[in-house]
Amino acid sequence: MRVRSLRFHVAWIFLAAVGLVFFLSGGCNGLRKAKFTARAYLRGDGDYDELEANRAGHAPAERTAEALPGYWTDFRGPGRRGVYDETAIRLDWPDEGLPLLWRQPVGPGYGSFTVAEGLAFTLEQRRANEAVTAYDLATGAEVWIHGYAARFDETLSGEGPRATPVYADGSVYNLGTTGELRCLDASNGELRWRRDVLAEEGAQNLKYGLASSPLVVGDVVIAQGARSVRAYERATGEPRWSAFDERMAYASPALARLCGREQLVVFTAERICGLDASSGSILWSHPWKVTYGLSCSQPVFVDERRILLSAGYGIGAALVELERDGDTFTARRVWKNARLKNRFNSSVLHEGHVYGLDEGRLVCLEAATGNRLWKGGRYGYGQVLLTAGHLVISSEDGELALVRATPETYEELARFDGIDGMTCNLPALAHGFLLLRNHEEMACFDARPPGLPGGAR
Repeated sequence: MRVRSLRFHVAWIFLAAVGLVFFLSGGCNGLRKAKFTARAYLRGDGDYDELEANRAGHAPAERTAEALPGYWTDFRGPGRRGVYDETAIRLDWPDEGLPLLWRQPVGPGYGSFTVAEGLAFTLEQRRANEAVTAYDLATGAEVWIHGYAARFDETLSGEGPRATPVYADGSVYNLGTTGELRCLDASNGELRWRRDVLAEEGAQNLKYGLASSPLVVGDVVIAQGARSVRAYERATGEPRWSAFDERMAYASPALARLCGREQLVVFTAERICGLDASSGSILWSHPWKVTYGLSCSQPVFVDERRILLSAGYGIGAALVELERDGDTFTARRVWKNARLKNRFNSSVLHEGHVYGLDEGRLVCLEAATGNRLWKGGRYGYGQVLLTAGHLVISSEDGELALVRATPETYEELARFDGIDGMTCNLPALAHGFLLLRNHEEMACFDARPPGLPGGAR
C-alpha cells in the first residue's frame, strides 16, 4: 500500500470537523452526509512508479483503431451537451458489466477524453510535468506524449490538471492548470504554438487552478483564464480579442444560438454572460454568484431562449429566459429552487426534462417549471451522460450505471464496477467505446450492440 501523503491526514481532519458540525445539527444522518460531502475532496498524489512500470512494459506504440470521422472531439461531446447520438449502444448490460477492452494506470487529472483519428486524448500529471497524452482507442497503447513543466497542487483537491483537451481539424488544443495554452499536431503531439494565458492577463491563478476546457469557434480557440476570456487564432496563436477583468468561474465556455444570435456563454464568479463570438463584446448578463466562486456546472440550453443553471453549496437551480429587442438582450429569472444542486457535475436535457445529480442523488426536473418529478439512486459526485433515452452515469466510486431517462419514475437498469478509486471525471463515448478515468486508473468498455460488425460478443 502506498504511503499516504500529508494531504490525506489534513483532509481527514477536515472530514472529522465537518462531521462533528453535521452531527450536532442533524444527528447521525447529518454525520453521514458530512462524510459523503467531504470524501469528494480526498485525493492522493499519483503513483508514478506504478504508472512508469506499466508503460515500460508496453510493446512499441502501435495505432490499431480505425480512424473514423471525429465525433466526441469536444468536452462533453458535440455542443458540450453531454449527449451521445453517433451510433446505437447496447442497453442490455450484462450482470458482470460491459466487456472490458483495456485498463491501465493513468497520471492524476480531473479531465475527460476526446477522441479522433483512432486516438483518445487526455491531460494528466507526470511528476513535474503536465502532459497531453494520446492512446490507441482499441488497445490503450500510449501512442504519443507531449509534456511541459507545470504542476498544480492544492490541499483539498490534490494535484493534477483539471481540463480536457479538444480536437479540431488535425490539431489538439489544451489549456493547462497554470495557464499553458498549447496547439499540438494530433498525429504525433508536436508543438505548433503556445501561449501563457495567466501571464498575458497579468493575473494570479484561481484557488483550484484553471479548469475550463478550450473551445474551438470557427478560426479561433477560446481560452478562459483567471480574470478573462481570450480568443486566439487557431492557426498561429495570435490574439484576436479579450473580454472581462473580473474573477472567472470553473465552468467551460459554451457556444449556443440564443434569440437568433450565435454567442458564447460563460460564467464569472458572480454572473453568467453572453458574449458576441466574433468580438467578445458582452451582450447580456445575469447574476449567478456561487459560494467560493465555484460555478462548475455547464449551462443546460433548454431552447433558444431559456437556460437552466445549477450549483451546489446550497445554491440550487434556476431557469433564465432571454428576450431580444434588436441588438439589445435582457435576461430574467423564471424560477429558482433548491431541488437540483450540481456541484462538480452537469445535467442533461431530454424531452423537456432535466436529469442531474443533486448533491449525489439523481433527480428529474421539469425544465419549464422546476418541479421535481422524482429523486432516485445515490451516485455521489459522479457524472451523467445521455444516450438513446437512457442515462449513462459514472459514480463517485468508479461504478458505471444505466438508468432510463423518463419522468415517470427512477429506474436503474444496470450497475457494475468500472475503475478503482474516487472518480469525479466525466466519461466519454465515441464509436460505441465508453471511456472512463480518474486520478489513478483509466479503462475502455465496449458499449456496441452485440451482433453488429465489431460489436461485443
